[in-house]
Amino acid sequence: MVHAVRIHTYGGPEVLTYEAVDVAAPGPGEVRLRQRAAGLNFIDVYQRTGAYKLGALPAVLGMEGAGEVIAVGAGVTEAAVGDRVAYAMSAGGYAQERTIAAARVVKIPDAIPDETAAAMMLQGMTVRYLLRETYPVTPSTVMLFHAAAGGVGLIACQWARAIGATLIATVSSDEKAAMALANGAAYAINTTTENFVETVREITRGKGCDVVYDGVGKDTFPGSLDCLRPRGLWVTFGGSSGPVPPVDVGVLSAKGSLFMTRPTLATYIAKRDDLVANASELFAMVTSGQIKIAVNQRYPLSAAADAHRALEARKTTGSTVLTM
Repeated sequence: MVHAVRIHTYGGPEVLTYEAVDVAAPGPGEVRLRQRAAGLNFIDVYQRTGAYKLGALPAVLGMEGAGEVIAVGAGVTEAAVGDRVAYAMSAGGYAQERTIAAARVVKIPDAIPDETAAAMMLQGMTVRYLLRETYPVTPSTVMLFHAAAGGVGLIACQWARAIGATLIATVSSDEKAAMALANGAAYAINTTTENFVETVREITRGKGCDVVYDGVGKDTFPGSLDCLRPRGLWVTFGGSSGPVPPVDVGVLSAKGSLFMTRPTLATYIAKRDDLVANASELFAMVTSGQIKIAVNQRYPLSAAADAHRALEARKTTGSTVLTM
């Protein structure tokens, strides 16, 4: 019998229900996966609480995972039975088995274990589009990256180091600061004891950063804007502390003709070619050893509620996976 974690109503971690489900045979253009692991991300929390509304309830949460193809529908050319594949931004990951559009999966290199693949797809491809496309980072780039000891942040630290850029990290403890520095951050600011705006100004000698990557939201606004150089870019790509309040665009002018954007991975990998290009570069960075994926927490699928509680309490570092 196949089990999944579903929600029947929006709310706290207690609404996550581990239950038996039916999984349909793959239709045309679809594959059925026997999953090995699913990744945990803040978008799962947003969906569980209703901050991001789902199409219909009950619904299976989870936006990334990895496993083995066990059946294919008509017309599938992207994968075959027996292939190890992974995906991101396709709802339904908290399940032992699932169907998914074949065009949304990519084959996993032999050198990458299933749990690592499940932990890296959404977070790793997010870093790739942020640093390679939203703002093309170069060795001369000075950036601020909030929550740099999380899954996205640790990958960003390593990717910035590989490019040769200067990454200033914000974290919430000295332990997390050490972790960010060990992964490639040039500087780490403990926001529980330091004012990150003042420290960034000191580090940059008053010049400010070229780009600020902000997945925290409410707690780091508007301070993020004050860390930018004139004509710098504020990239708000998440809101782990809550949504950013409405922005008066006149503030951007007053603070130095700043730019802002609110990107999402779904847009950057909407086309199959873009998905493959993003995943391929991420896989290459991992298999070359330039990026190591830190799977620091593992929970059985049935304990998904505990995983959510730990994530929301900021008790996690690196990546978290749910095992099947």
